[in-house]
Amino acid sequence: MSSRTRTRSVKTAAGIHTVRIPRQRGRRSDPFVIVVPERPSLTREALGFLGRGLWHFRRALAPTGLSVLAFLVAGLLHLIAWWSALVLAPVAAVPVGWLLVMQRRRPAHKAALAWRIGLAALATLAVVWLALAAGFGPLAGPLVLLWLLIWIAAQTAWLIIRPSR
Repeated sequence: MSSRTRTRSVKTAAGIHTVRIPRQRGRRSDPFVIVVPERPSLTREALGFLGRGLWHFRRALAPTGLSVLAFLVAGLLHLIAWWSALVLAPVAAVPVGWLLVMQRRRPAHKAALAWRIGLAALATLAVVWLALAAGFGPLAGPLVLLWLLIWIAAQTAWLIIRPSR
């Protein structure tokens, strides 16, 4: 056996793939590359599985994404401009105004009226939380518990109202 094709015993670490290419001679000695795919780590596999699951259920988890976004925005507003709470406080009256306008234009009874009142109350509570969190910080006092309760209520209402496929 030729010394060029004989394998030499070289120790390599576990998981490393070694490819031996004999030296090319002559005019056609163009270099070439061999790509050996690596096996992803268990952490990478778990994060990929979690990401694919979140992407698949992205419509069902819309209130969760919005609540996390509101939490982050409230924290940034508290750090950058605490006075933004004074601007957000009057916005809390908008859902109540929506309820009054809708009830006047298209009167609802029983279940529809109950849903309208519930959604207006939830939206009002969410805007009040955002104003308080922007002023005092989202981690101050019972604001974290209030955020959690609003998130659970919004996610539950979304799963009930949202048409399933």
